[in-house]
Amino acid sequence: MKPKHTLPDPDEADIGPASIYDAEPTDEEDLWFMPPPDEEGEVDFLTPGPRPDQRLLFDPRDWRAAQDELSFELADLAATFGALDERLRAGPTGWGHRLALMEVSDLGWWTGDRISVDRLALWIGLRIGATSDDVQALFRAGWAVRRLTSGATPSQDGWDTGLAGFLDRMAQGIEDVPETVADLGEVMENAAGLHPVTQAAIAFHAWRALSQRMGQDTEAAIIAARHAAAMGRGGALFMPLALSGPGALRGVGDPAEKLSAWLRGAGQATLAALLHLDRINAWEQRAKEAISDLSGRTPPVLIDVLTAWPMVSAPLAEELTQASRAAAQRNLDLFMRRGLIREVTGQGRYRVWTAAL
Repeated sequence: MKPKHTLPDPDEADIGPASIYDAEPTDEEDLWFMPPPDEEGEVDFLTPGPRPDQRLLFDPRDWRAAQDELSFELADLAATFGALDERLRAGPTGWGHRLALMEVSDLGWWTGDRISVDRLALWIGLRIGATSDDVQALFRAGWAVRRLTSGATPSQDGWDTGLAGFLDRMAQGIEDVPETVADLGEVMENAAGLHPVTQAAIAFHAWRALSQRMGQDTEAAIIAARHAAAMGRGGALFMPLALSGPGALRGVGDPAEKLSAWLRGAGQATLAALLHLDRINAWEQRAKEAISDLSGRTPPVLIDVLTAWPMVSAPLAEELTQASRAAAQRNLDLFMRRGLIREVTGQGRYRVWTAAL
């Protein structure tokens, strides 16, 4: 009898007849082409090849190793800064203002703003001297001077809150600032156990990498300068970085190379600040002796002005001494005849004077 026609089993139809080359079926974990599971039992099915670097952009372990390697240079910088801190604590309040003006002016030659000390002094003291070409540069420089001479540090209330307040004048209308601030806060939280100088170096390089706005280099330097001063006792509100050139700001390479350049450049700048204070202190004593025969309130006040301001014009002297224009000009001429100051422009109008150190 002819068998009835039946449909093949679907599973058997899909598999087909066995081949002599077919191996015995194996369990999934025995398949040779499967990647091995990781420590948590998960299997990575990504294709083989180069993988993206998952390490931290600013790994605190690398910076700690660099800090340990450069411990002598770090201690030397800390000692020099301690001397500057004590000098400013014992000296006139104008010394810190003078150093801040010089620091920001020198910093501008690295950032590209290139605001001279006399123009910066006019802008800070009288809000004049801006042109359409450099008004933003003057705004940045003015912000930098204010942050170096007063206010809370960027990390005083925590990096997220403190830095947002620290940058308020430069962050108006910028929507991406909170995100970058949070990113920097995360980086600095990871570096919490390092020395303030090392943390300042990380903050400087991290902010330059995270922020993509105009003025980021100025912001990075000012943030770092204020934070590094946390190692002091409050006399110096910032650690100089550019007074002897921008060597501290030009570090490249791995963390050891960046930190080495940072310590070397900051040490030179701090020493330059100390030497400058020695010269201005000697000038101040000499000037007080030279005007001991003069009466009136303007001459001693003018000495204080010339101590706190690296460059002084007649309108600025009038404003700061609260004397008449004629009295301010008369005393400037008198100081010049006695060799206490010198005129730096060589012009008949819009002249600017500085202490003859």
